[in-house]
Amino acid sequence: MTVSAPSPLKRVGVVLLVALALVLIYQLTFLLRVVWYNYYNPQSSAIMRQTLNELRQDNPEAQLVFEWVDYDQISDHLKRAVISSEDAKFLEHKGIEWEAIRHAWEYNRKQAAEGSERRRGGSTLTQQLAKNLFLSTSRSYTRKGQELILSYMIEFTMSKKRILELYLNVAQWGQHEFGAQAAAYRYFKRPANRLTAGQSAHLAAMLPNPAFYDKNGSTPYLQRRTNTIVQRMRQVSAP
Repeated sequence: MTVSAPSPLKRVGVVLLVALALVLIYQLTFLLRVVWYNYYNPQSSAIMRQTLNELRQDNPEAQLVFEWVDYDQISDHLKRAVISSEDAKFLEHKGIEWEAIRHAWEYNRKQAAEGSERRRGGSTLTQQLAKNLFLSTSRSYTRKGQELILSYMIEFTMSKKRILELYLNVAQWGQHEFGAQAAAYRYFKRPANRLTAGQSAHLAAMLPNPAFYDKNGSTPYLQRRTNTIVQRMRQVSAP
């Protein structure tokens, strides 16, 4: 009895099924980690580990400054400042603002065509949390795609309050500082729950490029941005 070999079409089908199964398993590992962080506080993040590795290339003894603080130990001013600066529709969207992404893409394409290095982000706080907690600062379509998937997972699993709590604790606020508590002590010598409106707006204005402002200090643009955020803070609320 002769057993015929699988046809090329069948072999392709098997390969595709195996590949699909591997992708699903890979995504399941992310989902399990998202569920874990809904109940347990992270001790570090992907961006923290990446930053520490980079710092230790120049200084093997480099350390990060990070201290977790619970949601009610963070100033409401900072919560509203970050929302007004980074994601004004945070309480309304489901993790992704497609219109903001489209506007950012069009703006960045125009700037690139003009030879400008200015860029605008369209990421929500949820997307930023996904990148900070699980991914890296690399710019690739693969990383961006995974960020979008993670954002939906996070929004499906966590409350807005938990998302903001995680974000404020893992966001980078200096060359070595991560989280609201480290930032509050680094720049204002006080705990995160005692930040004023102006101080909170200043920290929120730093978020797009915290390491730069940590190294170079305040700039006219940073001060203008801080003043704008102070005005916008009155129009948003925190979860």
